Amino acid sequence: MKLAVVGGGSTYTPELIDGFARLRDTLPIGELVLVDPAADRLELVGGLARRIFAKQGHPGRIVTTSDVDAGVADADAVLLQLRVGGQAARQQDETWPLECGCVGQETTGAGGLAKALRTVPVVLDIAERVRRTNPNAWIIDFTNPVGIVTRALLQAGHKAVGLCNVAIGFQRKFAKLLDVAPGEVHLDHVGLNHLTWETGIRIGGPGGDDVLPRLLERHGDAVAEDLHMPRELVDRLGVVPSYYLRYYYQHDAVVDELRTKPSRAAEVAAMERELLAMYGDPALDEKPELLARRGGAFYSEAAVDLAASLLGNGGSPYQVVNTVNNGTLPFLPDDAVIEVQAAVDGSGAKPLAVPALDPLYSGLIANVTAYEDLALDAALRGGRDRVFKALLAHPLIGQYAYAEKLTDSLLAHNREHLAWA
Repeated sequence: MKLAVVGGGSTYTPELIDGFARLRDTLPIGELVLVDPAADRLELVGGLARRIFAKQGHPGRIVTTSDVDAGVADADAVLLQLRVGGQAARQQDETWPLECGCVGQETTGAGGLAKALRTVPVVLDIAERVRRTNPNAWIIDFTNPVGIVTRALLQAGHKAVGLCNVAIGFQRKFAKLLDVAPGEVHLDHVGLNHLTWETGIRIGGPGGDDVLPRLLERHGDAVAEDLHMPRELVDRLGVVPSYYLRYYYQHDAVVDELRTKPSRAAEVAAMERELLAMYGDPALDEKPELLARRGGAFYSEAAVDLAASLLGNGGSPYQVVNTVNNGTLPFLPDDAVIEVQAAVDGSGAKPLAVPALDPLYSGLIANVTAYEDLALDAALRGGRDRVFKALLAHPLIGQYAYAEKLTDSLLAHNREHLAWA
């Protein structure tokens, strides 16, 4: 089995490598290709990756290349984990929206739109290269904003499934609180990427007993603390929102917080410099503890599980993924991309049925889906007016004056990445 990771020079890749090594019986990789244009980083990451495989006795071969076509040729699956513009672009995404009193974040609001505009054309170009060299390969997208990027891939006819680590993170945390094995925890997870709620927690599978009320009663303080939300809010909702809902439920407080502390991009950039120095040590043959602070917890386990299922090599029968709606949420267009529990096998991901949603959730999902429609249109066709309309539609912006100023700021900070600008 051959897998390719585009963006393989990421400092987070050793976490993925560690998962591949530990779970080799689930996903028996014969060749793993790390693809990245940053040759210096790629060699550091690739060297550590080979040492991790060797230490854990993995027989697979690890290859590094900057040639996308060569890297994805004959691959059974291609994982995309790109950051167009690097941490420098992320730093901008997290700062200039604050000038208007709007959240600065790399996947949500104006910063998220900037990332989508930079990313979608690059991802579609890579996907076309995959299709030319191996049209049967599955594309697993971990590149943010996952929902918009996955929708772009699916609308272009690619075999693609989007993946996020939020759900598996919740699964592992809830399993620990409930003192059960992670595989026993099935989430009633519903919404869009980075806009989701756990409306039930079932033990044993989709038809299992819902223990969410018990979890909130006994462990509500721990859950709320992890979300950085008030316990009272979680109790009143009666569900567990993704921590990205902070940007909606506590917008102004988050803006004040972001204005008074270093950006996440600055923190990650400092970590990356330290990690790359570690990766250059020929004695290092395991992922360093510092990597746990980099983000993306449990991504490797989720990626292995999804790839194994898509490639017919086992894997969990039900997984939380980003895939096409097809009537699952009847208030959304069929071609919208949603993040829900799905049955996953070699034919793809098929969403499980979702009970009718409270308007508190369905209304926000519908609003953000409309924004994503406009964001994808702007990413595919360009133009200042399309960018403005997407910003005006976003529920975290929604005002003419803000949308005008943010459009100008977005274009000023991203011209080098936007061919049409």
